[in-house]
Amino acid sequence: MKIDVVKTMTWTTVLSTLLGAQCLFASDWPGFRGPRGNGIVEGTAPVEWNAEENIAWKVALPQPSNGSPIVVGGRVLVTSAEDTAGKQRSTYCFDAKTGEQLWVKTVEIDQELPHHKTNPHCSSTPVSDGKRVVVWHASAGLHCYDMDGNEVWQRDLGEFRHMWGYGTSPIIHHGKVILNTGPGEKSFVTALDLETGKTIWRQDEVEAGTINQREDKAPHGSWTTPVVAQVDGKDQIVVIHPKRVVAYDAESGEIVWSCDGLRHKRGDLAYSSPVIAGDLCYVIGGYKGPSMAIRMNGSGNVTESHRLFRKEESPQSIGSGVFLDGSIYFPFADAAKGLQCIDPKTGEARWSQRTPAAQWGSLVLCDGRFYVTGQDGTTVVFKPSPAGYEELAKNELGETCNGTPAISDGHLYIRTVEHLYCIGK
Repeated sequence: MKIDVVKTMTWTTVLSTLLGAQCLFASDWPGFRGPRGNGIVEGTAPVEWNAEENIAWKVALPQPSNGSPIVVGGRVLVTSAEDTAGKQRSTYCFDAKTGEQLWVKTVEIDQELPHHKTNPHCSSTPVSDGKRVVVWHASAGLHCYDMDGNEVWQRDLGEFRHMWGYGTSPIIHHGKVILNTGPGEKSFVTALDLETGKTIWRQDEVEAGTINQREDKAPHGSWTTPVVAQVDGKDQIVVIHPKRVVAYDAESGEIVWSCDGLRHKRGDLAYSSPVIAGDLCYVIGGYKGPSMAIRMNGSGNVTESHRLFRKEESPQSIGSGVFLDGSIYFPFADAAKGLQCIDPKTGEARWSQRTPAAQWGSLVLCDGRFYVTGQDGTTVVFKPSPAGYEELAKNELGETCNGTPAISDGHLYIRTVEHLYCIGK
């Protein structure tokens, strides 16, 4: 069995396989959680900075957002609403070296849709193949631009209404845009042709309850971004839905396997992305939901046959973790248990470390160092080690941040609620 994509392919092959890209460079950060969608990137990044020191540039953004920046071909792209009502939703493009605004594209929607105060509009991360950039604006549509900001295509996929808003991000795989839509009255996973925007496949996810709640009034919904896993030479698109984990065949969209167990007494919720840990898929449900590990070589409903364990309750999980050398390193939205090193085969924490603030952003690994930015704007840098926590730096920007850093060409890009920062000389 051959499952670990990262360890069995060359760097160039990984880029072309997972992103279907012909114009990306090894230094690019082209989508949510980097070039391989797993939070790991080659290269270097700054270790120490603050709001005044080691800042190359910063630019103001019109509205707060939980979305993260991407860096492609010397350009930084990020989404932002223009107004608090979210009726104007924009994609901004900046020069990566200078911070100069190169272009902005704004789409409009004629109504104000609900969202949670901690999850502003435009909390989605763009994705690019180096020639095009795709942006998900939920009820305002899915939009594709060329790198100069000219619209290539757009799709209206319907209305997505939820009391907590939206936040899932698209990915690109083998010339297809893969999107987990929702949350809302309807929710589906779809693949669209990157060149034309035409639907290749679609799988609806049927959920019980109303738009926001299940039958007992507990909340439900999924905000998770899909990941790609290669199992026995075939690519699977793995998505956490409110009640179950589902793996889709990347080419046909057919369900390969599913695993139940995410429903719990506080709700049916999914925030963080799956972590592919060798032959296992590790997931955590939202709102202190269960954690599970699933062997990915099954078919059909594998709850009884391939679920390795299910732990009933975890710390609040919003940001996503990284698998490295037999351990999963995970950030939590609970400062008391802000960082953990987890055994993916048992779900047990090898160590747990308090952090300055809750972590809503995801972990990033570069040059043998982990980076994670907390809600207070403090980025903690630490060494990966299953033996214990070893902090290298603690860097404060003094602005609230719910996003994930992007690393490209020796620089680190952080989007706070007020600014986009380029860190490094």
